[in-house]
Amino acid sequence: MSHDRRRWPCNGRVAAERLRGVAEAERFVTPEPRTVAVPVADLLAAPGGRRDRQVVYGEALDVLEIRDGFAFVEAAKDDYTGYVAESALGPAVEATHVVRAAATHLYPEADIKVPERGWLTLGSRVRVTGTTGAFAETPQGFIYARHLAPVGDAESDPVAVAERLIGTPYLWGGNSRQGIDCSGLVQAACVACGIACPGDSDMQSRELGTALPEGAELRRGDLVFWKGHVAWVAAEDLILHANGHDMAVAFEGLAAAIARIEAQGEGRPTGWRRLA
Repeated sequence: MSHDRRRWPCNGRVAAERLRGVAEAERFVTPEPRTVAVPVADLLAAPGGRRDRQVVYGEALDVLEIRDGFAFVEAAKDDYTGYVAESALGPAVEATHVVRAAATHLYPEADIKVPERGWLTLGSRVRVTGTTGAFAETPQGFIYARHLAPVGDAESDPVAVAERLIGTPYLWGGNSRQGIDCSGLVQAACVACGIACPGDSDMQSRELGTALPEGAELRRGDLVFWKGHVAWVAAEDLILHANGHDMAVAFEGLAAAIARIEAQGEGRPTGWRRLA
């Protein structure tokens, strides 16, 4: 039986213990929980290979193996497997808050005038240990508290979340304010709204919500799929997507997008879906 390597915690040398009797591997291991300790890290198809996706600060990863500077991991968020640089890993941390702004800064003091010490993107997870004025204190520094929300506080409008990232540069496999692609934009918005969402558009086209018949009346929050692409329906005849035409997250007329993509030889939409 063939398996999608993107969600298969087995690389031949090691496999997750739960796959014993199903996968072939030299050894089966109980994964070690770790956390992403850099603002954004590439999740690679192979050690030093091409980027499949990205993981962001505070995301939980299960580490199956560390070898030659790379960790073979499974992301807790969506079960995506791949390799991240060992240097991107930190100890497991139970987050209390998540970044809700498109991006935010970390400061060494509770003062917006001091030089920042770093940044975090939408969806980053932190542990708040206290408050000072308008700032939340974390072990990594001070964050403007209004940029955070408690873990578990789901938003209600995924398109509104995606709209915060308008203008973000398009980046194949990207998952952050620094750069994002079509499926990354969908996943970021879904996760913020408490909706489980796989990482790639082909998975999303099968697993998110329910299928709509072609010609159905669309509403805000529906999804339209092409081969290898996905967009949010923002309003009647308006979509929001991270796309290579604008090389950014941008609005586009739905009819215009359908005509443009078809004229490029990439076909008509392959499906429409509505989230529960």
